[in-house]
Amino acid sequence: MDTGVSVVGSGQVSAPPDVLRVSFSVEHVAPDVAAAVAQVGERTDAVVAALRGQGIDAGAIATSTVSVYQEYREHGRSPGYRGSHQLTATTKDLTGFGRLLNAAVDAGGNSLNLQALEFDIADKTELLSRARELAFRQARAKAEELAGLAGYSLGSVTSISESHGHFPIREQAVPLAKGAFDSQLEITPGDQNVHVSLEVHFSWA
Repeated sequence: MDTGVSVVGSGQVSAPPDVLRVSFSVEHVAPDVAAAVAQVGERTDAVVAALRGQGIDAGAIATSTVSVYQEYREHGRSPGYRGSHQLTATTKDLTGFGRLLNAAVDAGGNSLNLQALEFDIADKTELLSRARELAFRQARAKAEELAGLAGYSLGSVTSISESHGHFPIREQAVPLAKGAFDSQLEITPGDQNVHVSLEVHFSWA
């Protein structure tokens, strides 16, 4: 049986975001699958062209999901088929959300939904290193305190287990109506948090 003490230390570092991701879905219901797919494809192309017109590179617009399914209808009503295409646009322009939203709404009309809004940090390497350092300091301080209470001296580290997380801002899906948003609409990013948790085992000296 291993002897010693296991403790958990946590470290959190905050920094301003440098990336904005906006996810839209284009949906259309039609009497048959072919029509649903065709309409979704046409309107998605229009939304992509509108986003490109706002300076978003083609490589920064990516498909997330595509689906086509039969909608449940009341007995006696003709079946309907809903097509959906979700895509995400990524930009470094954190102030351009209003322009992107208006452009997408103008292109997609009432077929457009806002699926998610996310601020992020592109490269978290340095932030994670700083958070690890803080987490390890806390773990060692806890272990030293527990060792003193137990009448032991702290020895070497025998194992470390890490978990970390980043918590971006997200919004749930919202249906949009054409012309519903002002072009000057602004959003406030706020700092993003990077969190590291370390489980550290120390032996007794």
